[in-house]
Amino acid sequence: MSGLSHTERSGCAEILKTLTQSDLESLSSTVTNNMIAVENAPDEAINVILSYTNDPEELLKRKKVHRDSIFKYLAKEGVVIAPNSEKHQLVKRTLMFWSSGNSHGQRPALPEPQSPAQSLSVATRESTGAGSDSLAMGKQFCQWFFQLLNSQNPSLGQQPQAWGPQHFWPDVKLSLLSNTDMQSKAEEFQGAELVSLRLLALAKEEHLLLSPNVAPEGLQVQASPHGLLRVAVAGSIHRDGACLGVYEQVSGLIRTPLDNSWKIKFVNLKIRGQNALPGLPGGAPGLGWNQAKALQ
Repeated sequence: MSGLSHTERSGCAEILKTLTQSDLESLSSTVTNNMIAVENAPDEAINVILSYTNDPEELLKRKKVHRDSIFKYLAKEGVVIAPNSEKHQLVKRTLMFWSSGNSHGQRPALPEPQSPAQSLSVATRESTGAGSDSLAMGKQFCQWFFQLLNSQNPSLGQQPQAWGPQHFWPDVKLSLLSNTDMQSKAEEFQGAELVSLRLLALAKEEHLLLSPNVAPEGLQVQASPHGLLRVAVAGSIHRDGACLGVYEQVSGLIRTPLDNSWKIKFVNLKIRGQNALPGLPGGAPGLGWNQAKALQ
């Protein structure tokens, strides 16, 4: 009889689904001490593995449960973690996620408002002090924005959330700079429809997954007296489990005068491929290329 909770069993099953049939068969033999043989039946193998597993940590630490499978699971669940985290760190974060009671449909994920208004207003109520307000709002915006954008990526296999021009001001401007080892390309788009579509293409067509680093070294927020909120965040870019490079994004938010909601006024996105960063240090990406200019 499995000693796993319902949440642990469901989460382990999602991770096991990404393993090959040979890995599942090997894992099944291991957990049953070679007492049960399963062939060419992934669902049966997963059921056997879960039924004979009492400790989720022990299962996740097994060699056949690969690091990338755990990382993809956390990304799909909207759990932000440094992309170069070691397997034991991913295991620990997964166990924390399951014990929090926020997984598998119970996660208090940011809602899908017509604009960032709801998430930002929540952050304001939960913070104290002007500086703390701005930082909390910026963090909530990043979590809301990138979760929304990443949900459009078909490789995650999740239901896309309500992305569209409704999140932007009509005259919004996007500046996109891509720098790889082969070339540097600058693009500019203006208007809610065009900006929305170009950003959508990053996830939906190019299959990019943008993981923001909302830790202090990766996030800066500045609120102007006139009501403009600038949010600068650094992060890493992934595709199919591989880290392609890093990015910095500066977003400008302005509150609407009628319904007190927020919309995006501009987005400056700088992407750098890993090969274009020979001196890229380990750890989560941080602001540093030109953050002073970005926040002027």
